[in-house]
Amino acid sequence: MQEDLQFTEDTEQPDPGIERKPVNTVVETIQQLGQTTTPAAESNIFCMTIIGQVEGHIVLPPQNKTTKYEHIIPQLVAAEQNSKIEGIIIVLNTVGGDVEAGLAIAEMISSLSKPTVTLVLGGGHSIGVPIAVAGVKSFIAATATMTIHPIRMNGLVIGVPQTFEYLEKMQERVVRFVTSHSNVTEERFKELMFKTGELTRDIGTTVIGGDAVKDGLIDAVGGIGDALRELNRFVEESKRARTVVLPQ
Repeated sequence: MQEDLQFTEDTEQPDPGIERKPVNTVVETIQQLGQTTTPAAESNIFCMTIIGQVEGHIVLPPQNKTTKYEHIIPQLVAAEQNSKIEGIIIVLNTVGGDVEAGLAIAEMISSLSKPTVTLVLGGGHSIGVPIAVAGVKSFIAATATMTIHPIRMNGLVIGVPQTFEYLEKMQERVVRFVTSHSNVTEERFKELMFKTGELTRDIGTTVIGGDAVKDGLIDAVGGIGDALRELNRFVEESKRARTVVLPQ
């Protein structure tokens, strides 16, 4: 004879004596934003990463690795206001992306009152170039590359003189920012930008490590140790500058 199956609602309450594992907010932050301010212990240095493609006003496909400017800008504001943060390091490995979003991030970095150091690892291409030069001092790994090319547009393009004037003005914004925040001359930067025959289906130049330093784009070749050492030096100098010596 078949037995009747009885279903009872599980009303068992959790044992208050069992300690629940706390949610690791640092791991969640890394998963969601790729950011962390406390890797092991509280630090006076804030690390920000610019990775993948810089996403602007248009949402990119989900399979793209992106850095969203609406995530970056509030974090920079918070770092500027946080009295515990004394220095900021920006690590780049980006293919570029939205021009206006990249320039907005670069302007935010350059206008911070706290010492900032940038480090290019892997690549700092296209609009990643202004971000890479926005800090007080910039470093690039020996194997890292930077691609410099003219502004490009996607989507509908109206073939009128105003369109080309707009592109020229936007390109001048990029050139003006890079030349004013690095040691490269405008003539040399435009020479690299308009060089033909080096990039497939495009005009421009790819510079590697030491070549970027030789051209004046980046200050020095180095890694994370060099960048942090220089940032800590800037932090100490900033502390000494803020110290007021009272007369005896």
